[in-house]
Amino acid sequence: MNAAEDPRRPLLAFAAVTTLFFAWGFITSNNDPLIVTLRAAFSLDYSEALLTQIVFFLAYGLLSLPSAWLSSRIGPVDTILASLAVMACGCVAVVFSTGAGSFWPILAALFVLAAGFTALQVAANPLAAELGPPQRSHFRLNFAQAFNSLGVVLGVHFGSQVMLGDPVLRTSGRPIVDAARRDMLLAAVDRAFLIMAALLGALLLLFALLRRFLSSAAPNHRRAMPDRTSDVLRSRWAIFGAAAIGLYVGAEVSIGSIMINFLNQPNVLGVPLEHAGGYLANFYWGGALVGRLVGTLLLTRVRAARLLATCGLAAVLLCVTVIVSHGPVAGYAALAIGLFNSIMFPTIFTITLERSGVSQSSTSGLLCLAIFGGAILPLAVGAMADRFGLGLSFVVPLAAYAFIALFALAARESAASAAPSHDPATSVPPIP
Repeated sequence: MNAAEDPRRPLLAFAAVTTLFFAWGFITSNNDPLIVTLRAAFSLDYSEALLTQIVFFLAYGLLSLPSAWLSSRIGPVDTILASLAVMACGCVAVVFSTGAGSFWPILAALFVLAAGFTALQVAANPLAAELGPPQRSHFRLNFAQAFNSLGVVLGVHFGSQVMLGDPVLRTSGRPIVDAARRDMLLAAVDRAFLIMAALLGALLLLFALLRRFLSSAAPNHRRAMPDRTSDVLRSRWAIFGAAAIGLYVGAEVSIGSIMINFLNQPNVLGVPLEHAGGYLANFYWGGALVGRLVGTLLLTRVRAARLLATCGLAAVLLCVTVIVSHGPVAGYAALAIGLFNSIMFPTIFTITLERSGVSQSSTSGLLCLAIFGGAILPLAVGAMADRFGLGLSFVVPLAAYAFIALFALAARESAASAAPSHDPATSVPPIP
């Protein structure tokens, strides 16, 4: 029996794929407490510590299009299996690299983890969008991303508890630690990454067992791409969406990366770092979880572009509030940005898939490649924070959210003007 004969098969396959969204949210969110720990262990400034995020952006830049090529040739399910194996190896490599007593081997190990994560994103996002009726792809991908947000909330709590309990981390500024204290800090990192390696190993086993079922549930996605991967570069909507995706991820990651230190400041909330990690998990990433659940329901009644424009403009206003205020107002405004981040990634992703006019694999590859461009935002935020303070660094994500609102308004106008027609540039392309 194929997927067309049993409508439950795509639904069950989609349920399995959502576990991937949870897992990568859980694992990658540990970068936020990891940055705080590595900054203390190696006496790094903000610009140096945020290199922890830059290696993930570098992986997107180098490996997104090759991952799209691989997914189009071997299928998304086998790409997912390979990605999980690489990510597990990356976690183990982090554990081995901490013994070197240097920051740079840890960055190299994180790049291995990021390589697997890149391929997983390229394969899993369009697969989740495909597993059901095309007209509900916005709904499905937002629902799957809600599980990603749940993973992020739990992951930040986990990382904060495991990696941020050392008393040296309560010291403001850049504490100078001796070799024994550094070993204690890095031992906490080892524990966290060994647990994550075990989680990835369990997922790898699960998807190996489900391989045949998942491949049959999405047979069309397995077919080779009709386009060359480079053809996506001629689609104006693909380029526009890629820029929006890159800026969104750069803004979200930058804010999450500095949030713990921002809330720790006496002129904001003045809470201890481990408590600030809880605020980050519960309010910033928890807001994204709530927003995705609410957004999933709203998308059954509100056009995707209109909802995206509303969220983009709200994020702009919150960034302005952070910049011009201080104390709890600034702290809670920064945390509230997570609520409006919630539907941005999946909605930009699916709007771009609809309008690109080329295959989903190549469009997904370009969108993930564009995340590399977002790397400039953590660099800019780190430089601004070092020179002007953490509050003024929010001007960088402010500009990114303004661009996203512009993308959404353009998509809304495009949908309105093309509604009576079947222009391939604005209608849903055939699933490759």
